[in-house]
Amino acid sequence: MKRRTFLTGAFAGTAALALGVNLYSPSIMTPSDDIHHRVLFSVLIPVFLDGALPEVPSHREVAMNRTLDAISQSITHLPLEQQQELMALLDLLEGRLGLLLLSGSLTPLLMREPQQLVEMLEFWRHNYLDMLKIAYGGLRELIMASYYACPEHWGNLRYVKPTFLVHNAHSSLV
Repeated sequence: MKRRTFLTGAFAGTAALALGVNLYSPSIMTPSDDIHHRVLFSVLIPVFLDGALPEVPSHREVAMNRTLDAISQSITHLPLEQQQELMALLDLLEGRLGLLLLSGSLTPLLMREPQQLVEMLEFWRHNYLDMLKIAYGGLRELIMASYYACPEHWGNLRYVKPTFLVHNAHSSLV
């Protein structure tokens, strides 16, 4: 067998395997019916908000759900082109072939350890490819903005909503 024939066969076999794995995605692992990819965001939120989420499990769950709702709401306010780009990124992260291309691993994000997620996101953040830097920045901004858009999370920032004195028109006439 010639070396070229072997390499061509190995490449074709690998491509066929990757395509087959990408096409076969059990429904239990991909929440394709969830339009806002809540499961994927529920994995990424603790990584991006490390130290900001409450430690008490019940409070943490409430904060996570509130942030997931805010993310869904924020997505609806993005320009259509950005919504499409974000959905394409999330679809890639939920598909096996896209996950392999973006993270170098077929292990679903839901099954990774937090440190593995941090390493993947840091790789994106400092990558020479602008596409990965933009993906990192977009996900980070969306999650951070959605979390801190909720007034109940402002205390972490030591931010107090300004109060305005309401001038009563009748009191000035007296």
